[in-house]
Parts: sequence; C-alpha cells; structure tokens
Amino acid sequence: MVLQRRFLPSTSALAAFESVARLGSFSAAASELSLTQSAVSRQVAQLEDQLGVRLFERNGRGVFLTPEGRSYSETVGTALKMLRMASLDIMTRRHGNSLNLAILPTFGTRWLMPRIPGFVARHPEIILNFATRIGRFDFGKEGIDAAIHIGQADWPDAISTFLMAETVVPVCAAAFKQAHALESPRDLAGLPLFHMSSRPGAWEHWFASAGEAPPPAQGMWFEQFSTVTQACIAGLGVALMPEFLIRTELETGQLVVAVPHRVKSQSSYYVVTPAARARDPSVAAFVDWIVGEAHAYAEQA
Repeated sequence: MVLQRRFLPSTSALAAFESVARLGSFSAAASELSLTQSAVSRQVAQLEDQLGVRLFERNGRGVFLTPEGRSYSETVGTALKMLRMASLDIMTRRHGNSLNLAILPTFGTRWLMPRIPGFVARHPEIILNFATRIGRFDFGKEGIDAAIHIGQADWPDAISTFLMAETVVPVCAAAFKQAHALESPRDLAGLPLFHMSSRPGAWEHWFASAGEAPPPAQGMWFEQFSTVTQACIAGLGVALMPEFLIRTELETGQLVVAVPHRVKSQSSYYVVTPAARARDPSVAAFVDWIVGEAHAYAEQA
C-alpha cells in the first residue's frame, strides 16, 4: 500500500508548525529555528495547503491555534519528540551504550549533575542523554530507560528503587516574614501558601504534624521548584521546600525559614526503571551507582 504524499508532510514544515504552536509567535519560532520569519510563515502555509485546513488564526492580537491546529499540535509535538529521541539514540549507540534518563529539573541540576562526573569516570563506555520530565510518563513512547521520580513507589509496570526521603520547611522572603510577624505554624493560616503539583497534600500534612487544622487549599500552584522559589523571593507568599534543594538561597538570605517547623515529606525520591529494561547492563550500572550516591549523601547529612 503506497502512502499518499499528502499524509506525509516534510519534517521542516512540521518543525515550523510545532515551534509556532508552542511559542505562540512566528518571530519567536524563527529565532528558535534560525530561520527568517517569512520562511517559517511559508512552511506553515504550505502545511496548511497540504492538509487543507487552517491551523492558525491571525489577527492584531497575535497568533492562535484553531481547534484543528490545537489537536494536530499535540500529535505533532509527540511525534517530533519521538523522532529526536530515536535519532539521538541511533547516533549515540554508534559509539557504544547509551542511557536515556528522565530527571526532575531542580533535583537534576542541584543534586544529580554535580555527581554525574563520578558516574562518567566509572563507566566511560556509557553515553548519558538527559530529558526533563515531571510526573509519570510512558517509558516506551518516550524512549526513556530510567527516571528520577518524586512520590511513591507505585509506578505501573516499573521497578522503583528508593533513593532518599526529604525534609521540608516553609520558606519565604525575609521582608515577607517580617511584615507578617511569623513565629508559629498558626501564623501561616490565611497567608498565600504555594502548592507544588508533585506534592498536592504537602501543606495538609505539615499543618497536621504541627497540631493545626489545615486551611483551605487555596493559593498558587507550581510545577517546578525554580518557579516557586522565585515567587517566594519576590515576596508573594510561603512555600514548603526541601531544604537540600534551596541551600544556596537560604545561605545567601534570598529566602528565610518562615516558621522553624520541619517535617519529613510524604513523598520520597526513587530511581524508576521499566521492568523490561531492569536487567540491561547500562540501566543496572546507573541504578547501582545512584543508589550508592544517595546512601553516601544520607550518611553525610
């Protein structure tokens, strides 16, 4: 069966469309792709002609996806990501074993990356590729061999190996603490409390551990620690944060402990591997190494 050309748009056109859809701007997409804005516009126009549908609405306020464009962008984004991962995998496997790792943004940059040279020195034959992921995903579709996960050891069809627990403490800007005269857990009731999507019940657990009734779960929600950290520094509210991930901000005074009540989080860190890949030598080597690093860190803490 011969596929019709109409159903196989060029990757250049798809990349241009995906970039505009994600960034919401032809000029931003042009900058990202190192193309002119007119070249990006032509690629998108050709794609629309080929598909026979309008993917964007253009007016004086900007560029917006049509319902068809929104649906198409989700599929195209996933497909391009899979192509990139497959290409990277083929390119790296030419030179030996490769390991595709999904890491949490802040944990990855502040705890894992400073230790990675040790793994590279021990296993120079393994090439590491990193991707940022928050929450669960499909290992097979994403082409990921192992992931760092925060939560519980309940990832379906995968093996979760414990790395470490975490202790959280409420933090805020020094001026915010002074303005609200914060001294006890009760003083936080009624203030803007920030929530992390990866830890939905964190505040309830913290207040309960202090013997206080938790306030309604109102306030801003965040996905990444880097963003909630900046919101705290800007004086917008209070966040429950793992101390080991914000040590720099505490040492420099950008953040202060709002109330000195620390509690062990209900969530822990795990290295998760798909069951089908658990016996792979590269995967096993990484799991063994990072578990050793986590144990060494716990002993020093």
